[in-house]
Amino acid sequence: MGLSKVKTDKSDSKRICAYAEQVELKLWQGNTKEEIVCLQIVRALSMYTKQTTMLKNKLHGESVLGNPSKVVVTSLKRSLRQLQREMQLLEDKLLILVKESHQDLFTRLKTIPGIGPKTAIMLVVLTGGFDRFNSASELCSYAGLTPVIRQSGSSVKGRSRISKIGNQKLRNLLFMCSFNACKYNKACRDLYERIVAKGKSKKLALIAVCNKLLKQAFAIAKSGLIYDGEYKSTLVKN
Repeated sequence: MGLSKVKTDKSDSKRICAYAEQVELKLWQGNTKEEIVCLQIVRALSMYTKQTTMLKNKLHGESVLGNPSKVVVTSLKRSLRQLQREMQLLEDKLLILVKESHQDLFTRLKTIPGIGPKTAIMLVVLTGGFDRFNSASELCSYAGLTPVIRQSGSSVKGRSRISKIGNQKLRNLLFMCSFNACKYNKACRDLYERIVAKGKSKKLALIAVCNKLLKQAFAIAKSGLIYDGEYKSTLVKN
């Protein structure tokens, strides 16, 4: 703003003040104590998942050796079992916390074909129960699923792609769910087949399915309705 060559605390304060006067900003709200605990559990589970994968890969590497060490294999298996126990404890605790604060939302999200219990839990935790979003487009932007178009005149015409500026964990979660959604969610399956039939790539079609799934989840969260594949709007009174 202003292309100023001066950068001091005083000049920065003036720039921030000018920005606030020109742009209508929303008041930031921090996470509740329960939301902070849930997010910490999710991060711990992510770390344990990586460690579990590493141990499984190491066990596989040892198994293909001609003479694997029994001591090493036993130690690796013991560590793997311990990690799996810790993950189960955290998952159970996360489920309890989500049910205490969003039991109804959690139940309704599970009615969407392609979204299972674990995904429903993660959707509730990563979106703060969908309370921070006023529209589906805001939520899709938060997940980094909105398209980015690069065009300028007749010479610059880049390929459209998703922004990826957003919550990577939520985006990856939806992408994994998109495979099942293409099988069991009629609206998602029709969308996928329609895009592929136009000659578009399957990955692009799956990203569109991710967007569709997130919009379905948002609609159900805000309306208090459950999924109904036979109804045009995919929703029905609970």
